[in-house]
Amino acid sequence: MLAIFHKAFAHPPEELNSPASLKSSKKPKLPEETLDEFLSSHPTNTFSMSFGDAAVLAYVRPDHHSLFHQNERLFCGYDDIYCLFMGSLSNLCAQIKQYGLTRNANEAMLVIEAYRTLRDRSPYPADQVIKDLDGSFAFVVYDSKVGTVFTALGSDGGVKLYWGIAADGSVVISDDLELIKTSCAKSFAPFPAGCIFHSEGGLMNFEHPMNKLRAMPRVDSEGVMCGANFKVDHYARVDSIPRVGSEANWSEWNSHEP
Repeated sequence: MLAIFHKAFAHPPEELNSPASLKSSKKPKLPEETLDEFLSSHPTNTFSMSFGDAAVLAYVRPDHHSLFHQNERLFCGYDDIYCLFMGSLSNLCAQIKQYGLTRNANEAMLVIEAYRTLRDRSPYPADQVIKDLDGSFAFVVYDSKVGTVFTALGSDGGVKLYWGIAADGSVVISDDLELIKTSCAKSFAPFPAGCIFHSEGGLMNFEHPMNKLRAMPRVDSEGVMCGANFKVDHYARVDSIPRVGSEANWSEWNSHEP
């Protein structure tokens, strides 16, 4: 899957952007170049959706002839909210019942409903909502009505996700490591497992919501500094658990930025 968001709509940690990208022989690419590369590498079974200059979402349609769907890719849109989902949830049926969805709802539909719950209803702890998802998963949600980006990666390591900075400062998110490398030069890193990223609130760990995240220097095989990894700092605590809802704004997450 591939998601690209203009820098005006997503504000990743500054440590993700490596100065070495400017000196590298391979320069970062523009978003349209990255999208073209993604589509050309899967010429017959890709789908993409653009939202002006704000965002692009693209994914490879699943092969329904396969007997194995542990890392199935899904795309769903509802009420101007769009979700790219990869992986599977072992407690999908229980979560569908909890959110009052129809029995044929899939993981992407569930994530959209969970996001709507966080955005619209009385205060909920964001970390607890994501922690209730049991399985290997990664997802990217884009709320095109308000320009919000919401991304999460499960903690079990069953699904990999990467993010980086494009030539124009846009944020690129994908499960394709080689695509990220060629698109972002040295300004990329693995998306941290067990973490949530929100475009306004920043990055937090949903298993340790009371602890801050620290950027750790990351050096590639050439000995060049790349975008940072982020680790839980067990000795540094935040002021309060973030809550999101009608009385609590997403901006409350700002206290959780590394």
